[in-house]
Amino acid sequence: MATDKQSHQEHGYIRGELLYTIFHNEQENFSIAKIKIHGTNEDYQEKEIVVKGYFSDLQEEASYYFYGQFERHSKFGLQYKVTSYQTFIPDTKDGLIAYLSSDLFRGIGKKTAEKIVGSLGENAISKILNDSDALANVPGLKKDKADLLAKTLKENQGFEHIAVYLSKYGIGLKMAQKIYKQYKDEAINVLQEDPYQYVFDIEGFGFQTADQIARGNGLSWTHPSRIGAGCVYVLQKNIQDGHVYLPIDDCTGQVIDLLVNPEQPLTHQMVTDRLEELNQEKEVIMQDGNVYLPSLYYAEDGFASNVKRLITKPVEHDTPLAELMKIIGDIEEQEVLSYGKEQFEAIQQALSAKLMIVTGGPGTGKTTVIKGILNAYADIHGISTDPDAYDDATDYPFILTAPTGRAAKRLTESTGLPAVTIHRLLGWDGQNGFEKNEHEPLAGKYLIVDEFSMVDIWLANSLFKAIPDDMQVLLVGDEDQLPSVGPGQVLADLLGSGQIPYVSLHDVYRQKEGSKIIELAHLIKQDMCDQSALQNDQDFSFIACSTQQLIDVVTAVFSRAAAKGIDPKDIQVLAPIYRSQAGITMMNQYLQTLVNPSSLSKREVKTKDAVFRVGDKVLQLVNQPEDGIYNGDIGEVAAIFEEDENVDHIEQLVVDFDGKEVVYERKDYVNMMHAYCISIHKSQGSEFPIVIMPVVSAYHRMLKKNLLYTAITRSKKSLIICGDQNAFLRGIQTFDSNRRYSSLKKQLRERLHDHHEKKLSAAEEDEITPYDFM
Repeated sequence: MATDKQSHQEHGYIRGELLYTIFHNEQENFSIAKIKIHGTNEDYQEKEIVVKGYFSDLQEEASYYFYGQFERHSKFGLQYKVTSYQTFIPDTKDGLIAYLSSDLFRGIGKKTAEKIVGSLGENAISKILNDSDALANVPGLKKDKADLLAKTLKENQGFEHIAVYLSKYGIGLKMAQKIYKQYKDEAINVLQEDPYQYVFDIEGFGFQTADQIARGNGLSWTHPSRIGAGCVYVLQKNIQDGHVYLPIDDCTGQVIDLLVNPEQPLTHQMVTDRLEELNQEKEVIMQDGNVYLPSLYYAEDGFASNVKRLITKPVEHDTPLAELMKIIGDIEEQEVLSYGKEQFEAIQQALSAKLMIVTGGPGTGKTTVIKGILNAYADIHGISTDPDAYDDATDYPFILTAPTGRAAKRLTESTGLPAVTIHRLLGWDGQNGFEKNEHEPLAGKYLIVDEFSMVDIWLANSLFKAIPDDMQVLLVGDEDQLPSVGPGQVLADLLGSGQIPYVSLHDVYRQKEGSKIIELAHLIKQDMCDQSALQNDQDFSFIACSTQQLIDVVTAVFSRAAAKGIDPKDIQVLAPIYRSQAGITMMNQYLQTLVNPSSLSKREVKTKDAVFRVGDKVLQLVNQPEDGIYNGDIGEVAAIFEEDENVDHIEQLVVDFDGKEVVYERKDYVNMMHAYCISIHKSQGSEFPIVIMPVVSAYHRMLKKNLLYTAITRSKKSLIICGDQNAFLRGIQTFDSNRRYSSLKKQLRERLHDHHEKKLSAAEEDEITPYDFM
């Protein structure tokens, strides 16, 4: 493909040839390579540069135009991020002959190259790419050599040609790479004939983009592909609301609303017929009157299968009751505590079951139970809970994990044992999925998963795939908290199935310490909270105010706390919505002005939506596994470097996440926001010393029992609710009516019913409980 001189003038570029490849991912064709520079219009004086981007393997001896921009990686320094690229083809006769006779094209020597250029002219390359028979009339060129030359040219430049074509529709290089991987040279033909096919075949390709291209191509409003793509889009969109499937009538109704057209209104039958065809083609799965995307159907099916596989395997060591009671007694002496009846039952079941669930609200001793299970298991098997007692870390029998980094950190702090996120445990690299699976299972004997209510069906399926047959599993969570952000309601379905042994802890132990926060949380759980429960106490305050007064009240609370010497970092405001005069965005602006005001001695950077200053509390919004930070992590802006302070002339902002410093460039600022006030959803899995929770009538659509309960249970030492008591009381009496469509509970009941019945019969033969001896 000939180079486009105008594009070189309009865009920044580097022209150079490959020195060596540093990294190449075959699945996504993502490459990092060192380039020798032949020319550039960028402000860069060095002779070499590292380029990275989504492109096929670069060829030695070939020269390329790379279009993009500089960026600084926190570990690897200055790099050129490529957004598009083209092979450099000389635009002179001699240059073209040298290019065709190079080692890139096997069997083509200088004389043959001269014949090709003499016959086809200086546009020889584009003629060959556009017409596979263009070489047929070149004198003396054998057909096998002509075919090989045409094939090599298409392999080397096919993707570049397609990427340039797709770019006029706003399709970026990464998406173009996915498209080329799927269709190869047919990519443009598919787009011209049926752009909706991209929605089916290419993950992440949007319906609206396909619809816009189809309009330009003149496709019918009622084209079967449009209806089919609309069906897939509707199912994908409903994942955002947590649904695993849609009832067929609901699905068809949403598709009809989406596919408005002036030609012929769609009917339910037209959409249903198309869904039946998609079902035959395995583009969707239809079962029992419901419609699934295949990935969700197989995730539910796989998770249910693995639960059955695990739960039907015998426990390796069954401890007699008398022996267990002695072991528990010894632990009580060592830990100077006394387990309650519920706690003893939880420990007993967790040791005897392959899969078991412990649930309970704050202060009910879930952490005490976890530690009791670990110590008892270690005693029974004659092993140690101390990781340092094992020469090889892979021999450590206990695995502690949680869905988020903050939740894993809390688990480590409460147990004194190492805990990691589920993604890290399974070896997630952000691109290629998980390293651990049914073929490469986890190593260990006992797995504990905390905050399991946050785990969606995709992650649950991936986790359970990797659990070997001889491992025991304990799931810990609070069923009254918000469900997972992703699709499904895994913990609720496991409990609702009635097929998994569980113990629900109700006795409140921290209540003895006089915690009004815990009392309030349990009153909400039991639907017993009324106005009398909102009286101020040592660790709880309810400050009545209107929506208009809210920000003034919250800032006043901050000011009083500062006057008492309380660190603002220990105070977290939790709100349910972003917009409105009482929303998260506005709250952050006022709190930043109060806590970290502008000053001549303090550096800051301005963006379209915010101003970031050194000392600002910020929230990470996306996963960055390469930097070890994840969505929901909270850090502090540690430094800001201006453009003229480094050799790369790039503005940089450094954020400290609990001792881990991460460098951001301006384009990355969208990946974070101020964290003086964050959403209740983002707070899941975290705890804060002091929580301020605004609750006003302006939030009425979001005020639900599980949302308010989740916010209250994030507080460790002090809770201040600001707002309208009536709005709060209405909220805790309002159940989330947005039922999530999930078939997991039904699947578990069907698959485990027989096993459950057998276990129940065996248990009924012995009605003696441990507490009959106590």
